Amino acid sequence: WAMKYAYADTPYIGCAKRYPEKQEVDHGALLRRLCSDYDGWALSCSTPSLRYLLPLCPEETRVMAWVKPFAVFKPNVNPGYTWEPLLVYGARTKRSRSEATVRDWVSAGITLKTGLVGAKPRAFCNWLFDALGLLPDDTIDDLYPGTGIVTRTLAEWRDRYKLLIPADEVGR
Repeated sequence: WAMKYAYADTPYIGCAKRYPEKQEVDHGALLRRLCSDYDGWALSCSTPSLRYLLPLCPEETRVMAWVKPFAVFKPNVNPGYTWEPLLVYGARTKRSRSEATVRDWVSAGITLKTGLVGAKPRAFCNWLFDALGLLPDDTIDDLYPGTGIVTRTLAEWRDRYKLLIPADEVGR
């Protein structure tokens, strides 16, 4: 059966001033919406916000990690922030033994040339789809589209997925 997912890459708590809207997100309201409107979801956040966000999440929520092999280091911030949490809830976790196990982390370089703070790379998006257990008939709403990379990468992912399915089975 098809599942309805959402991905939220909001301005991180306390960082709204870095975005054109300059508006903090009500993460409590967002998490209530994610839990009521979707079968599963993923929320990108910062490590300092975990203390606030995790108590608002369902108990089954997984904390996963986007590890950044290259990161911008800030003066007088040590240790540096070189990973970002991804909170995942409601993912398809039952997989056959023939399917690869999805890691709870991905190592992918940051994207510097997008003009938007916090833009995610394609490798992150593909890992996100794997972490959710996304299948071709599922939907995923990108609630904070930013650069649009999630939607573009999803279209590419669906095209690659179709290549793996025999032509007479496409659309079944």
